[in-house]
Amino acid sequence: MADRALRGTRLGAFSMESDANVVPSERRITVYVCPQGHRSELPFSIEADIPPSWECRCGAVARLLDGGEIETKPTRPQRTHWDMLLERRSIPELEELLQERLQLLRASRGEGSRQSA
Repeated sequence: MADRALRGTRLGAFSMESDANVVPSERRITVYVCPQGHRSELPFSIEADIPPSWECRCGAVARLLDGGEIETKPTRPQRTHWDMLLERRSIPELEELLQERLQLLRASRGEGSRQSA
């Protein structure tokens, strides 16, 4: 087994493959323009699906030049913790739970015995 070990190389650091006889796929240049007028030219493979939008270097959304309208999916409003709580409990149930928790809290602090005295 020791005679098969690779000596003098670090595995994972170097590739033993060469670029000989490798033919890259054909490319086409696509142009994206953002609202601020920045122009981005990106190479894509001819076989690739071209995205209708690309993030510009300024952070805005650049649209494909001579591209169609970008399809926007309808978004649902973000659910808050309160919304999720109201899906599980009604307002009267929440008020009852609040009173129970307040009684427990007051009892643990000893406030309940001072009020009755």
